[in-house]
Amino acid sequence: MDEPFHVPQAQAYCRGDFWTWDPKITTPPGLYIMSLLLKRIFMFKCTLPMLRLTTVLALLSLPPALTHLLCFHKRTRPPASLLSPAIESLVLSTFPIAWFFGFLYYTEAPSLVFVVLTVVAASQGRHWRAALLGLISCTFRQNNVIWVMYAFASSQLVYLRFRRAVPGAAPPKKFHDPPALAAGPYDMVRSILSVPYMVADILPSSIPYMLVLAVFGGFVTWNGGIVLGDKANHVPAFHVPQIYYFIAFSTAFGWPVLISGPGGPLSLAREVQQRMFGNKTRTFITILVWIAMAATVKHLTIHHPFLLADNRHYTFYLWRRIYMFHPVVPYVSIPIYVACTWAWFLRVGREQTLLQTLLLPVFILPTLLPTPLLEPRYFLIPFILLRAQVADVPGWALALEGVWYASINAVTMGVFLYLPRGEIRFMW
Repeated sequence: MDEPFHVPQAQAYCRGDFWTWDPKITTPPGLYIMSLLLKRIFMFKCTLPMLRLTTVLALLSLPPALTHLLCFHKRTRPPASLLSPAIESLVLSTFPIAWFFGFLYYTEAPSLVFVVLTVVAASQGRHWRAALLGLISCTFRQNNVIWVMYAFASSQLVYLRFRRAVPGAAPPKKFHDPPALAAGPYDMVRSILSVPYMVADILPSSIPYMLVLAVFGGFVTWNGGIVLGDKANHVPAFHVPQIYYFIAFSTAFGWPVLISGPGGPLSLAREVQQRMFGNKTRTFITILVWIAMAATVKHLTIHHPFLLADNRHYTFYLWRRIYMFHPVVPYVSIPIYVACTWAWFLRVGREQTLLQTLLLPVFILPTLLPTPLLEPRYFLIPFILLRAQVADVPGWALALEGVWYASINAVTMGVFLYLPRGEIRFMW
């Protein structure tokens, strides 16, 4: 658990001691500053229950933020009142990783909230506000700087798609970005080739985000790296299988939404089969991808010592009893990873353009590839952003998703609270 490190550090801030720093803490002090502000406003003591109120308040603010994010992807107007969040946002706020850590003194909940608010502000064209919110998000987790740039890129794709010519001026250059499911390889080439012609149009909007990058670069230079403390145990790696784990994670949690498209799961399975084996060329490419993935599994799988030694986390048992059950398991999982990737592409791409669909995976790569430890918390923000892109979720799927999340939360929180083993409590 991280609380034994975070809580004393926060209490030091509450005492006005801003110079004491636990060298085991890897993240900036945004969480402690947030608790300090709440202490000054509400005059409470920095005990463990009151410190946990910091993350509970962040969790409570998540539905309104997600409502605006979902409305952005649905192209609908958000509710006028913050007290009227969408039902879908309430369901998504109970996502098990966010829900579980929202009741502990961890950085996950406030980090997620500020990232979502950054994306929302950027989508509304409020780029200075987005940059400020993004900078605040980086005080909770440093790699949120990647999501700041994602917010900018996502907003500019929408701007370039829907912009209109200024009266009396020449029509703007056309940006090639066709519907995702109708696009082919040639469309990807054309989209990439059209990007340089758009740089001048998006340059003014990029200034606030470039300033965030400059601040981040200054921090990295001053700190001698991204991680603040415990650098020996947090060395960046090239962990390609981490992407495969995220795909499996997203499918395991998001399957109610994944199968909810027109035609249901059978139609989705047929579409995936067509994408993978629809003709000889696709079959050949699929086999090549399998071979390449097998090579990465063999040479780039990381057996992190924390994962192998800490039996308080579910990933310990998942790794030992499933993934390492037999040497063949990591390899027979490869076709499943590929099928799940296609399933998400087909589901997300139903309502989006090609670049909108591929943009998030591009930013997920630098977020997850350097992380050597299999840790579900690392998947939280990527999953929420991915799930929010599914714009046409029917009511029955939303209900099923809510029941699925509630069931997982009941089990994991029940195990944590009522089934301790001595001083050990089991958690994500």
